[in-house]
Amino acid sequence: MRATVTLDEDVIVKLRDRMNTSGASFKQTINACLRQGLEWGTDEALERPFVVEPRPVGVRSDVDIDDIGGLIDLLDGPAQP
Repeated sequence: MRATVTLDEDVIVKLRDRMNTSGASFKQTINACLRQGLEWGTDEALERPFVVEPRPVGVRSDVDIDDIGGLIDLLDGPAQP
């Protein structure tokens, strides 16, 4: 199906960036973006598991992460009476 659509300048910039990154054509890029946008919020999208990629946080060796009060004092300063 052919359609005429007026795109905002910021959308054009994002599409060009996506085209340059993927090497896909304008037609392929816009169809992929539309599919992704139309799928968002559907039951199919909600069925996919959300995956968290764990990363080391680099906690300092002198910080005891099990001492909540100490962590709060470290971040906010000592409690004021």
